[in-house]
Amino acid sequence: MTAPLPGRPTPASTTGRPLMAALDLFGRRWSLRIVWELRSGPLGFRALRQQCDAMSSSVLRQRLTELLEARLVHQLPDAAYALTALGREAHQALLPLDGWARRWAEEVSVNSAGDQPQGPRA
Repeated sequence: MTAPLPGRPTPASTTGRPLMAALDLFGRRWSLRIVWELRSGPLGFRALRQQCDAMSSSVLRQRLTELLEARLVHQLPDAAYALTALGREAHQALLPLDGWARRWAEEVSVNSAGDQPQGPRA
């Protein structure tokens, strides 16, 4: 399977719009997780696999191939994988979503404690 890239039709869209290609790429299982785990620096294949809850090596290889093709990840001479400048930008773009997810988790946790729906918190 080839990586979804801007300008190419994707399963989600025949237009090849950049956003549709990005959503298709990041919608593939483990893709976002790999970008997230590489945020702190390069990791070798085994270390990355372990950081990703020991996902199957074949799936990791496939996702790394796609992320390499999409130019979000590159392989260093020592065989470790690292984010490219585009990959680091993708990680930065995820930070607001991470903040929202944390607030969501707190809200769900608070609501689940008493099973009482609550309005928006100020």
